[in-house]
Amino acid sequence: MGWLHSRRLHYWLGATAIAFVLFALLRVVFFFGFSGFEPNALIDTKGVWKTLSIGFNFDLRLAILTMLPLALLAWMPRWNLLSSRLLRRIARVYLVAALSVLLLIYIIDFGHYAYLGVRINATVLRFIEDAQISRDMVWQTYPVIWISLGWLATVALVTLALVRLERVTLDRPRKVIRKLSAAWGGALMVVLVLLGILGRVENMNLENPVPLRWSDAFFSGNNQIAALGLNPVLFLYDTGKVGQSRYDEAQVREHYAVMANYLGVDKPDPQTLDFVRHQAPQPYKIPGSRPPNVMFIMLESLGTSAVGAYGNPINPTPNLDRLATQSWFFEHFYVPVTGTAKTVWASISGVPDVTRQETATRNPLITQQNTLINAFTGYEKIYTIGGNSGWANMNALIRQSIDGVRLFEERDWKSPVVDVWGISDLDLFKETDQILQALPKDKPFFAYVQTAGNHRPFTIPKSNDGFEVKHPTLDEVQAAGSRSVEQYNAVRLLDFNLGRLMEIAKAGGFQPDNHQRLQQSAFVP
Repeated sequence: MGWLHSRRLHYWLGATAIAFVLFALLRVVFFFGFSGFEPNALIDTKGVWKTLSIGFNFDLRLAILTMLPLALLAWMPRWNLLSSRLLRRIARVYLVAALSVLLLIYIIDFGHYAYLGVRINATVLRFIEDAQISRDMVWQTYPVIWISLGWLATVALVTLALVRLERVTLDRPRKVIRKLSAAWGGALMVVLVLLGILGRVENMNLENPVPLRWSDAFFSGNNQIAALGLNPVLFLYDTGKVGQSRYDEAQVREHYAVMANYLGVDKPDPQTLDFVRHQAPQPYKIPGSRPPNVMFIMLESLGTSAVGAYGNPINPTPNLDRLATQSWFFEHFYVPVTGTAKTVWASISGVPDVTRQETATRNPLITQQNTLINAFTGYEKIYTIGGNSGWANMNALIRQSIDGVRLFEERDWKSPVVDVWGISDLDLFKETDQILQALPKDKPFFAYVQTAGNHRPFTIPKSNDGFEVKHPTLDEVQAAGSRSVEQYNAVRLLDFNLGRLMEIAKAGGFQPDNHQRLQQSAFVP
C-alpha cells in the first residue's frame, strides 16, 4: 500500500475532490434556486434522483478533466511540482484562470436558465451580435456587482483551499515507495480516472463500455428533469461542436417555387416560405374492433443487393421475398445515406438527415422533432433495441420526440449479450413479444423494433431456433452482392429471424380478436 503515501497522488486526488465538490454544490444551487423543483421533489418526482446521479457523474468528469494539467505537471520527470517552485506558480495561475472561466460559465448558465428556461448552449453566442443590448439587459436585470463579488470570492476561497492542499501534500516529508506498490497503484489510478471520464464509475458495463453522454439526461422525455442532469460547461462544449450555420434564405427564396411544386405544397406562399402540406386522414379500422396494432421493424444495414425480391440469385431472403409479394412493396424507396443514426432520424421525423456534422441525432438543440408516431393517439408506444440506445445519442431523439414512449435496451433484457450490438435479434423479437403480450388488451400498441445482427462481427448465436449456416464459395456470394460468406449468412439469419417473428406474431395474436392478424404490411428495404 505504499503508493497511498504518494505526495503527488494525494495532491491530485485532493484537487479533483475539491473541484468535484464545488461543481456538485453548484448543481445543488441550481436545483433549489433555478430548476423550478420544490425541495420535496426528491421524494415526489420520479426520475429526479436518477438525473441527479447522471449530473454528478458529469460533474466528476469535468473535475477530472479540469485537473488533468495538474497531473501532467506533477508527474513530469525531474522537473515537476515536487522540485520546481516555478511550476507551482504556473499551476496556481492555471487553477485561478480555469476556475474563473468555469464559474463564469455557471453564472451565465444560471441567468440563461432563469431568463429562457434552457441550459446554456452554443446559441448563447448569438447575444454577442447585439452586445450593447445584451449588456444593458444583463445590467438592468441582474445584480451584476453582487454576482461579480460572489464570483471573485468563490474563486479566491477555492484557490486558497487548493494552495493549502498543495502545502499539506507536496511539502510533507518524502517516504520511500516500493516499485511494485507504485506500479499497481498507478495502474489503479489510471483505471479510475478513465472510468470517471467515461462517467460510468458506479455502473460500468465492461462488455460494452458506452461513455455517459448528454442524451442520458433526457431519459425521461421531460425537459425540466433533463436540465437538472446536464453540466453547463460540458453541454456548452457539446453544442459548440455542432455547426450553428443557418439556412441560406436567399437560396430558399430563389428556388421556393420549384421546391413547393415538387413537395406538393397546398398553398404556396413565397413570402412566408411555407412548406406545409395537408393530407386528409385515411382511418383504417377493422369493423367492430379497436384500431389495429402497428409494428415497425427496422432491418438495420440491409441493402437491396442482398434481397431476393430485387433479383439476388442465391435466395438469401425467402421470408422477405414472400412479404414483398403479399404486401405493399415500395421497391423504388431507398435510403441515400450511410449510417444507421441517419436512417433512425428519418424514420422517426419523416425528414432526411442532411446535417454536415456526423448525424442530426448528435445535435442536442434539435432532439425534439415532430413525428407521425404521435398521431397514433391512445396507443401504447414501445421502442426496443438489442443493444445500447445511447450511441449517436439516439435515445434523446426517441424519448424527446415520441410522446409517452417506453424504451427498452440492452440493460432491460434477460437474454445474454452475444456481441457488441447486444442480444441477438431473435431474442429481441421474443422478449419484445413478451412485452407486447403483457400490455392491456383493450389498448392498441405501436412498436418500433430495431435489429442489429446484420453488422460485423456477423455473430451467429448458439441459440438460434435451428438456423443452419451455409458455406458457398466467396466468389458465389460476392457475385450476389455480399462481401463475405459471413455477411451472406448474417443476412440469411436476419431473414430467418424475421420469419420466426411472423410465426410468433401469429401464435400470440397481435390483433385483439385473435382471428385477424397481420392483415396489412409494408416492405421497405
